Amino acid sequence: CITAGSRGIPDLDVMLRTICDTLKSWGAEPFIIPSMGSHGGACAEGQLEMLAGYNITEESMGVPILSSMEVVQYGELNGIPLYCDKYAYESDGIVIFNKVKPHTDFRGPHESGLAKMIAIGIAKHKGASMFHSFGFHRFAELIPQVAEQFLEKCPFAFGVGVVQNAYDDICAMEVCGKDNFMETDARLLVVAKERMAKFKFNDIDVLIIDEIGKNISGNGHDPNVTGRNITHTFGATLNLKKLFIRGITPEAHHNGCGLGSADVTTRRCLNDVDWEVTWTNVLTTGIMDACPIPLYVNTDKEAVLMCIRCCHNLDYKKARVVHIKNTLCLDEIQVSEALYESIKDMDGISYVSGPTPMYFDENGMMD
Repeated sequence: CITAGSRGIPDLDVMLRTICDTLKSWGAEPFIIPSMGSHGGACAEGQLEMLAGYNITEESMGVPILSSMEVVQYGELNGIPLYCDKYAYESDGIVIFNKVKPHTDFRGPHESGLAKMIAIGIAKHKGASMFHSFGFHRFAELIPQVAEQFLEKCPFAFGVGVVQNAYDDICAMEVCGKDNFMETDARLLVVAKERMAKFKFNDIDVLIIDEIGKNISGNGHDPNVTGRNITHTFGATLNLKKLFIRGITPEAHHNGCGLGSADVTTRRCLNDVDWEVTWTNVLTTGIMDACPIPLYVNTDKEAVLMCIRCCHNLDYKKARVVHIKNTLCLDEIQVSEALYESIKDMDGISYVSGPTPMYFDENGMMD
């Protein structure tokens, strides 16, 4: 059994297919399970749909994909039952495959990675809900405890962890066994934190993000970049006054998690959200205010002007405005002239083109 999560990873389909082919060459009969907690509407069909968006299908992988929300209890932690996907638990061996990255809402030696895939991803909706009942403030303490029980009581085969760099490329990949599973997960997290994308400056008046989605971050946009997270459990990484979110990625399948962090969005963006799917995912965390509906306007132009106007004590001619596609794509960004003048001599900053007026079509939209 091989786990497949909901995070977008470059060449995810190629890596999964390679693992499947290698296992088959060893004489195994591999299959894939969606391992994403409550994502995809917390239903088997929705999770299959999410994988298909990454070109992970039975046809492309050459193996069965067994999607189910049925789980088996294999242990308990402080009276809370621990669960594993039934197909995985009944297999001869489980390959824990996942991306390793900083989490959006807590800090610890094990954040979003191999151990969290065990604690939440492979536990499906029931197990994810149970684990989240502890609260994010205890994740750093409890994730290792859950992972250690899993390694002892479930048919673990090996782990595969991958790390992305600031250019959204795979920069590290490691295979680990039971004896070095926890050490590998912690070490890859250190690598991920060193190489993740981030702004080279700390003060932004208005940040415009074209798209957010579960394929980009559990929070839709990465709070390690924007400085806005739902639990406020770690300090802001960015002094950001106003955030405008324009849309949802197709790979998110209408999950609007992360929109609640925006100061403003558009009616078009809200119309693209499946609120039942979104709130099912949000309520798994037990945080009811994790995704409120933000203030919205009809056009992108209205949203940008509103954000600038509502920045207190701002000289509008010196507004520090940044426009990005998403929080994974920070290798090339658009900035206002005032911001450019203050950063142009910094190491790692290079001029590409412009300046040009911000473009809006006849309907007031940026595209």
